[in-house]
Amino acid sequence: MDRRKMLAFLGVSPALAAAAPSSGRSAEGASRADATSPLESKLTVLSPLGTPPPIELLGMAPRLRSLNSKTVYFVDDGFPGTDILMKEMVGWFNQNISGVNAVYRLKAGGFPQVDPALWAEIKAQGDAVVMGVGH
Repeated sequence: MDRRKMLAFLGVSPALAAAAPSSGRSAEGASRADATSPLESKLTVLSPLGTPPPIELLGMAPRLRSLNSKTVYFVDDGFPGTDILMKEMVGWFNQNISGVNAVYRLKAGGFPQVDPALWAEIKAQGDAVVMGVGH
């Protein structure tokens, strides 16, 4: 394999490798035989990707047997348009499913931010959550 192609394949610039001769001899004293001989030094290449930690898979929450006498929270994380869908769903539940208390809440902050006050309210008063997270 051509040295330039090999270095480019490994992600090393051939220009940088050419700046440092592979042996202790100067470039002027190198013979024609040295130019075609294999590399005398070893090149160590490290992967920048690393090894990610293992992912613990969690199952879905168990399904409620019935929504009768339950409070269902519809939480909007602030993604544009999610409020329209969530409010429409709350209206439908309150109009068509008797015995269900559907509640709309807007979560403070965006998707990655935590809203401890809302989570405490849902934990204390809610039975189920429908989370609207945009697309």
